[in-house]
Amino acid sequence: MTEFTGAQETDDATDRENGPGQRLRICMLTTFYPPYNFGGDGIGVQRLAAAFARRGHSVTVVHDADAFLALNGGIEPAPAASIPGVEVVTLRSKLGIISPILTHQFGRPVVQGRKLRALLGEGFDVTFFHNVSLVGGPVLLREGRGVTLYEAHEHWLVCPTHVLWRYNRELCDARDCVRCVLSYHRPPQLWRSTGLLERELDNVDAFIAKSAFSRDKHHEFGFPREMEVIPYFLPPDTAGADPVTEAPSPHSRPFFLFVGRLERIKGLEDVIPSFAGAEGPDLLIAGDGDYATSLRALAADMPRVHFLGRVPSEQLGSYYHHALALIVPSVCFETFGIIIIEAFRKGTPVIARRLGPFPEIVETADAGLLFENRAELEAAMHELAEFPERREALANAGRRAFAEHWSEEAVMPQYLDLIRRTASAKGEQSIVDALASGGPA
Repeated sequence: MTEFTGAQETDDATDRENGPGQRLRICMLTTFYPPYNFGGDGIGVQRLAAAFARRGHSVTVVHDADAFLALNGGIEPAPAASIPGVEVVTLRSKLGIISPILTHQFGRPVVQGRKLRALLGEGFDVTFFHNVSLVGGPVLLREGRGVTLYEAHEHWLVCPTHVLWRYNRELCDARDCVRCVLSYHRPPQLWRSTGLLERELDNVDAFIAKSAFSRDKHHEFGFPREMEVIPYFLPPDTAGADPVTEAPSPHSRPFFLFVGRLERIKGLEDVIPSFAGAEGPDLLIAGDGDYATSLRALAADMPRVHFLGRVPSEQLGSYYHHALALIVPSVCFETFGIIIIEAFRKGTPVIARRLGPFPEIVETADAGLLFENRAELEAAMHELAEFPERREALANAGRRAFAEHWSEEAVMPQYLDLIRRTASAKGEQSIVDALASGGPA
């Protein structure tokens, strides 16, 4: 990991044209990146960087530690393992929290602008923007080199709070952005009313949505550009995906599983009441967050509800595999559902709220059940708990669908094809040749 505190000199040996068979130089920019991340978007960027590197490409990831620390109370995370072929550049400023605040308010990298321009001036073939909300804002988009892509992990392009959760209490179906942002106790972003973002979009060659639902929701809220749909994927399961070799169940009783941050928008308060009483399977809750205290109070007299806290990713596989089903009750508009495909890979059916991208994913796989209310949730749980043959059929469908739609081998060709098509349209023949050579791609 590189702590970037000043301009770097360009190495002539790496600032080169790509000929046939040569690897591409890819720069990925994101606000959050492990270990400086809270959720799925940072992990998704890390998996994508590693997948490009496994295919022989050179990847540089640039992220902002100050943004994470500002939202994490200044607490440094435990170090993360390095990934071969991936250089991580960590931006920091002596101003600390002031740096991301200025980016948030002015829509540009006020403090880190010189450093970012120096980094992006090194001749990258692909500039891949991810969540740039606090690493540079919309003005960062003008600094891209080569083929420029933007991947919408959240709804930041059309929503100041990123989540289309109006007034911090309900689904958003019409704009009232200033009042909504104030309900989150955040200052409004005045640049959003100046056309700045719309002008900077012209600097991006292609935009990526994580689901057809998210693409359509962007357009519904006025996003003016076309978006390709490329889903999240999971890397090869080095722990082994064969259920026969799985460890024994981590819990002594049959259980349903919830995985995620404990926030109001995740909808867990609608699930916990269904586990009142002493009879029936348990509910295991893997995760932590600001809403944990309220949820624990709700479940105080429910012995079938168990809070596990944060569970390391290498241990989650056993919980997934042995669960009767993963319950996904989010009440907001997600862009995807990484935990859903994590469950499918382990042969675990899903019970998901009929909202956002969840129907799209569950129905594509034919590996789960959907619900809209408590009665439907409890009916779905009863079906999977009482009819093992039904659960096994859904489990097998999930494994097959994961391999076909959401494995690294299924999804990475979509990224490479988008880069190839975009480079061809721009006349970037060296990039087309590198991808068509049968070399690293």
